[in-house]
Amino acid sequence: MRYAAIVVLLAGLVSGLAGYCAPTPALAAAQDGNWSVLVITEKGGCDPGYRYSVIVSNGRVSYQGDAAVTFNGTVAGNGLIKVRIKGGDRDAAGTGQLLANAGTGTWRSNGSSGACSGRWEAERR
Repeated sequence: MRYAAIVVLLAGLVSGLAGYCAPTPALAAAQDGNWSVLVITEKGGCDPGYRYSVIVSNGRVSYQGDAAVTFNGTVAGNGLIKVRIKGGDRDAAGTGQLLANAGTGTWRSNGSSGACSGRWEAERR
C-alpha cells in the first residue's frame, strides 16, 4: 500500500512539473505564426548563410520547406527559443529571443567539415 501511494505522489509531481516547464499555448501565442530565419556563419567552414521558413505553433518550432533539414525547437512564453537543426552530417543548436515580430540569437554546429558558429535573425512573415 505504501508503494502505491509513493507512485501516485511521484506521478502527480512529474505531471505537475511537466506542465510547469512546457510552453503553454496562451503564453506562446505572441510568437505563433510564419517566420523567415536567416542563419549567418561567422566562424568555420560552413556556407556563409542559409534562409529557412519556419512556423511557430503553440510554442513548437518546425520547418516549412523542401530542403533536407529538420527543425525541432520550443519557444517559451517569454520568447526564449531553443532549436536544433539537422541536415546531412551537420547538427546545429541555436538559442535566442523571439519577440512579436523579430528575433535574434546564436548557433553552433559540428560536422565532417569541422565546427561552425554564428548568429541568426528572424522576421515574421
